[in-house]
Amino acid sequence: MSRLILFNKPFQVLCQFSPEGDKQTLKDFVSIPEVYPAGRLDYDSEGLLLLTDAGYLQHLISDPRHKMSKTYWAQVERIPDTPALEQLSRGVELKDGITRPAKAELMDEPKIWPRNPPIRERKNIPTAWIELKISEGKNRQVRRMTAAVGFPTLRLIRQSIGPWSLQQLQPGEWIEVSCPKNKQELEKLIKQKN
Repeated sequence: MSRLILFNKPFQVLCQFSPEGDKQTLKDFVSIPEVYPAGRLDYDSEGLLLLTDAGYLQHLISDPRHKMSKTYWAQVERIPDTPALEQLSRGVELKDGITRPAKAELMDEPKIWPRNPPIRERKNIPTAWIELKISEGKNRQVRRMTAAVGFPTLRLIRQSIGPWSLQQLQPGEWIEVSCPKNKQELEKLIKQKN
């Protein structure tokens, strides 16, 4: 039977099990053999990471052709205006092409764990939170998108992937959930969520 793990990846943890210098990896938190990340989450980003031993599921989650929605909470420098949010929603021109249309909106500061170390604060520059839903996964995409419209990301948390979300998981915590058996079962799960 295939396994699916929802893991809240802490800040500055590598998305791999193999050691690299003195950096923390998934091995420091998850001791289940033969599960691997379905997609990536940058070293300096936090939040939901899915781990599975089901190759078909890894492919469906990480391959951009399947357009599985991912929701991010980005704390940005300054307060984005309507034109910036509209530009994020239409798509942003990056060096490797224009991004797909996204869903972008200001949000209240989420009730989440403090980051260790905390973000750099500048007394004369406010910050705001944006919820950004994308259906692709270019390298460091959310950070590059917010920077392209003039609002650099200070903290980035992935809140959900398709039908799965962080729920109440704290950094470093994980839970095992029922693994869809095939693409049809996954599509049914996604429809139930929407």
